[in-house]
Amino acid sequence: MNEDDLFKAEMAGVQPIKSDKADVGKKESSLTLAQKAAQQAATATKESDINPLTMSDVEPVNPIDPIEFCRPGVQHGVYRNLRLGKYDIEARIDLHGYTLEKALDEVYRFIADCHRYGLRTVSITHGKGLNSKPFPAFLKSYTAKWLKEIPEVMAYHSCIPRHGGTGSVYVLIQKSDEKKLANSRKYQ
Repeated sequence: MNEDDLFKAEMAGVQPIKSDKADVGKKESSLTLAQKAAQQAATATKESDINPLTMSDVEPVNPIDPIEFCRPGVQHGVYRNLRLGKYDIEARIDLHGYTLEKALDEVYRFIADCHRYGLRTVSITHGKGLNSKPFPAFLKSYTAKWLKEIPEVMAYHSCIPRHGGTGSVYVLIQKSDEKKLANSRKYQ
């Protein structure tokens, strides 16, 4: 049986449509005002969805050295616990094998999604890059640069050996607005 015969067998008993005209007239929407607003919000490009990360000049880091960063206002004890790997890792991403462009998009998307879902401590595996080109620790260097550029990243530090050592980084993400509100209600 050839393809035409198979098609005819599948279409047996199908009735053709009587009209070949499409109704393109605008009908009055049955959506409520709140539904329309939600629909507009969902389809609009948010300013926070625009990736601000750049691939401009980066300061190379040593493949075996830890990378670290802490914004002002992060409590010393919180940063210490992050550095020592004492927080549960709520999500992970591995950048091995990614091009620089793909890694840039994935790091930004990953942090944005984690912030949106209220995750606070995550891990990014970038590798040590001992043999990377054009210079050692290429992706590690860019990861360190990018994380500083994302306002939701409060701090980061290379992982302890059992979580990937200097080939991975713990990232502390700012509380989402919903978590801040829940905390303020809880402690008032």
